[in-house]
Amino acid sequence: MATGSGLDGQVGFATETTWGTAVTVTRFPEFNSESLKKEVTWLEPAGLRVGTKAKRVSRIRQSRTWVSGDVELDLVTLGMGMLVKHMLGSTVTTTTLVSGSAYKQVHTPGNYVGLGLSVQVGRPEPSGTVRPFTFAGCKVTGWEFTLEDNAYPKLKLSLDGKSETTATGLAVAAYLAGAAAFDFSQATLKLGGVVTTTAGETSIASGVTVATIVKSFSLSGATPMATERFGIGNAGLKAEPLENDIPTNTGSLGAEFNRTELYDLYANNTTTALQMDLTGAAITGGNYLFSIICPAVKLKAAAPNVNGPDIVQMSTDFEVYNDETNPTIQIKIVSTESSTI
Repeated sequence: MATGSGLDGQVGFATETTWGTAVTVTRFPEFNSESLKKEVTWLEPAGLRVGTKAKRVSRIRQSRTWVSGDVELDLVTLGMGMLVKHMLGSTVTTTTLVSGSAYKQVHTPGNYVGLGLSVQVGRPEPSGTVRPFTFAGCKVTGWEFTLEDNAYPKLKLSLDGKSETTATGLAVAAYLAGAAAFDFSQATLKLGGVVTTTAGETSIASGVTVATIVKSFSLSGATPMATERFGIGNAGLKAEPLENDIPTNTGSLGAEFNRTELYDLYANNTTTALQMDLTGAAITGGNYLFSIICPAVKLKAAAPNVNGPDIVQMSTDFEVYNDETNPTIQIKIVSTESSTI
């Protein structure tokens, strides 16, 4: 029964065959919020006309239109591969059998050319009618993974797209059976160790589990793109955004003060590897896993200030660099998904 509220909202995704041409959405994650919207550039009349002291409505035009906004969701054990592929521009198209019912996806930075998402948001009216808004040609220009103490990990995608329509019918949401949320208790964080990449998969040997009490972790990705590719003959719609600057990955740790484990890395300009794992329930051949590896990290800010009688906290900012041997960042997913990404 319809509620006439956000309880009936839905978000669906699908990888486009041709960038900017909408396809039917097929992947429906549970989500927390969305802010996708149609953006418009208005042309306003400015010509002088005797006897007229107001702008004439007949001269107002919508010159350029595009799409922007965010989608935020909890990180779950199934269905994340499609989104990670578009976050990193990875080349993964199918999963690889590990053992039993465990399949892996290993995503590393790749090429964004031709890569686009169709996104459909179902927005309920108080009457109970859910209105579909379909967005085509969406590129992930930025993303943020966050994990807070006693909370579910969250993933926010920042999208830039080509077009919006309200004429496409609302797709029937079908959720992946058995998808479970990861949580804070399943997280481990390691620093240091020896990084190697074999057969396209990066691993870290002898990384040390952080002893410091870390209460928050975040990692963001930014992919600068030329999003102003409007031109004559495009009817006010943009051409495909292309990368036009160096992508960056930055993050932060909110932790109790520990000089030797964290602060000295900052003070001594030490390069360290970082591995953040979320290890879920057991499956045949392994465990559900969402693993982030950054082979070369520099801590670029650390401030252990005493602000009263409580335990001294330290906020540490870091940036991810290319070690010229391994992928700059790797996101590995292990799940029971045996299908295409």
